[in-house]
Amino acid sequence: MPEVVTTIAELRRTIASAREIAGREGSSDAPASRVVFVPTLGALHDGHLRLVRQARDLGGIVVVSIFVNPLQFGPGEDFDRYPRTRDADVASLDGIADVVFAPSVEEMYPTGPTETRVTAGPVAALYEGAVRPGHFDGMLTVVAKLLNIVGPDVAVFGQKDAQQVHLVGRMVSDLNLPVTIAVVDTVRESDGLALSSRNRYLDAGQRVAAVALSSALEAAVAAAGGGADAVLAAAQARIDAEPAVKLDYLVVVDPDTFLAVDAGYHGPAVVLVAARLGTTRLIDNERISIP
Repeated sequence: MPEVVTTIAELRRTIASAREIAGREGSSDAPASRVVFVPTLGALHDGHLRLVRQARDLGGIVVVSIFVNPLQFGPGEDFDRYPRTRDADVASLDGIADVVFAPSVEEMYPTGPTETRVTAGPVAALYEGAVRPGHFDGMLTVVAKLLNIVGPDVAVFGQKDAQQVHLVGRMVSDLNLPVTIAVVDTVRESDGLALSSRNRYLDAGQRVAAVALSSALEAAVAAAGGGADAVLAAAQARIDAEPAVKLDYLVVVDPDTFLAVDAGYHGPAVVLVAARLGTTRLIDNERISIP
């Protein structure tokens, strides 16, 4: 089982000791003293475990954080009801993680919500940011704190949160943070629904209807030859066919800028979709190429 650490000081001591021991025993082809970090909110599912297994494959010391960060939840969002399943999470990490960092809110923010925050920039006001104002500032602030606390060589994120991945990469580049970002493809259920901790909120009917999101993305991929407008039309038709799905946004973006592309755009792109089913909000995305 991984070692569970709850304080910043203890985590730093644990990592320093593990680096020292691993450095003495490491091989030349994959440094055993490398630290690979997977930040999570907990409520781990197979998508998270895919990230951790990728971290393990990279070699070295694997650290997973479990922290429900209040800064990235807005008023009326699901901070209080977000699943907290630490014991089950730790058990699921047996054999694939070395250390679990599970701090309290008081440990991460001992004087209350931090006054110093990372500002995510203009892209953070779009898409998810338009629906969840301040979310990305809170997310980047805690990621910056965790990267500083853990000091990893590599941090692993999931493509499912595409806008988050883009903004984390931009922060790392802009602030010259000494870490490499690795991105793992979205993990899906057998019917295509992207794995999410929030899927457990869906009732049986909503669970069936939720497949409309991945179906819309499949249609987008098939329509890519017709350009961005054809992509949006094809995806929109799949969403419209499922009345239980209430669309928040559907957009095709340039992966380098994360700005919406125009009708004449050609090249790699990402299709983003977000929708509500009852009180549950889901997001998904897919990479495409517009020839």
